[in-house]
Amino acid sequence: MASQQTFLTLNSGNKIPQLGFGTMLSIPHEVERPIVWAIEAGYRHIDCAHVYQNEIEVGNALKKKFEDGTVKREDMFITSKVLSGCGLTELTIVVERFTSPEGCAPSLYGKFAKVETQLPGPVSRSHASVKEGMQFSEFDMNNIEFDNTPLEETWKGMEELVERGLVRSIGVSNFNKAQIDRILASCSIPPAVNQIEVSVNWPNQKLIRYCQSKGIHITGYSPFGVPGIMQ
Repeated sequence: MASQQTFLTLNSGNKIPQLGFGTMLSIPHEVERPIVWAIEAGYRHIDCAHVYQNEIEVGNALKKKFEDGTVKREDMFITSKVLSGCGLTELTIVVERFTSPEGCAPSLYGKFAKVETQLPGPVSRSHASVKEGMQFSEFDMNNIEFDNTPLEETWKGMEELVERGLVRSIGVSNFNKAQIDRILASCSIPPAVNQIEVSVNWPNQKLIRYCQSKGIHITGYSPFGVPGIMQ
């Protein structure tokens, strides 16, 4: 795969590999080895998030492949995620949430330290805000207390990360047209990506066409559907 990997150019000017390796629902203490194998097989895009509870293992796998010379840091496109209205999540099981945009940058530094490699592009995920100090996991999403910080405020914090050179591209995930319109109406840096489900049962063509009309790249996840999320 490595010699056949193709890339697409984002509106930020950065290139994103056309095929990525997702880590959602991976078993935290077992995901490091599959990521090592994925990199050896040619994957250059790793998609992760704090709520997956495995970013330390992701960071360990990346560090190994950097140190053994398989890839260089600049070869990898690493996506992490933020809950809109909150700051960047940490990489351990305890989630640190900030309800002000200023919370983005301090939390990002903690993320760098724990992954031991710079992450180039956090993705703002969903439109709901989680209350500061809230703790939860992707395996138990039924006990979440939400906040109401406007997503525009969080986006300004995301833009600051780009301006300070901490990340290369910013985007959104699971955003609909109305939510994207809110960002486009006030942003200085438009979303580079909208990461959404694109599956056999939910092709999402209308939203895809809208994003394409705005120059927003679509990253499609779960091509065979996500029944586990509904349980």
